[in-house]
Amino acid sequence: MKYKIAIIGGTGRQGRGLAYRWVKAGHEVLIGSRKADSAIKAVEELKQRLDADVKLTGMTNLEAVELCDLAVLTVPYEAMRATLTELKDALKGKLLINVCVPLVPPKVTRVQMPSEGSGALMAQAILGDEAKIVDAFQNVSFEHLLSGEEIDTDVLVAGYDKAARELVIQLSADMGVKAWDAGVIQNTVVVEGLTSILIGLNIQHKVLSSGIRITGINE
Repeated sequence: MKYKIAIIGGTGRQGRGLAYRWVKAGHEVLIGSRKADSAIKAVEELKQRLDADVKLTGMTNLEAVELCDLAVLTVPYEAMRATLTELKDALKGKLLINVCVPLVPPKVTRVQMPSEGSGALMAQAILGDEAKIVDAFQNVSFEHLLSGEEIDTDVLVAGYDKAARELVIQLSADMGVKAWDAGVIQNTVVVEGLTSILIGLNIQHKVLSSGIRITGINE
């Protein structure tokens, strides 16, 4: 099944990487930004990498959310609370994939969760019970997403309910990435916390895009 996906804050590196992969897989992607001009510019740059007939459009965050089947949040952590508050009514009843991680510079290699417990739990507190929050894609680097090559890492998916997680797992498969059901929204503290650990490993080993792999399961 193909979806109309809004990427909130989609002009950033992670947002553009996800848009690139999903458009290539045949989904329609709406790149959102606070300013429509910025989103349109990001679309023009991405289209240079893509076929001419792809479904990729730039607009404001609000316009994208109002038109979408599901939304993806890729804004910087410091803008997360304000962005969700602004889009609360438009996100009501929709699936929101949270890609944001509570990184607090300069100590980005230290896990630092908000008082709610994780970014996903903070989103749930802001949006209320009608929103369907799922964490995913925090630990897939934009270098991998934009490379166009096979992505050598796994993804953990945690959040709202099993049906929502299964949908996100399928969206991951559409990008060519293996995803695993990591359970309920309380488990998002682990999903998000891994990002700080991977950043630390990147620094120690002088690489850009370390990832995780789940082993020992035969499917």
